[in-house]
Amino acid sequence: MARQITKEHAKAIVNKLRAKKAPGKQKAHDLMLVIHEGRIIATISIRRGSQKDSGHDHIPRDLHVSPNFAKGLAQCPKSRADWIAEMAKQGLV
Repeated sequence: MARQITKEHAKAIVNKLRAKKAPGKQKAHDLMLVIHEGRIIATISIRRGSQKDSGHDHIPRDLHVSPNFAKGLAQCPKSRADWIAEMAKQGLV
């Protein structure tokens, strides 16, 4: 089964959601924080391995969305505003 979310997708999602790197020392993963109105809404961990196609299928769960929504964030049909609206619908914002 092919990976739904790759490292390249993960990087695109982090950029689109304007996530900031968490302070402190991290080992095998970079921990990124998605902040909205001064509150941390989600945390995303990105594996540091050099493989571009390494699996990041945990990201939809981290972002509280479906895999298709997460892939939409990576491939441009979805925006940060769409994600914030989804979080508001779920009562997380």
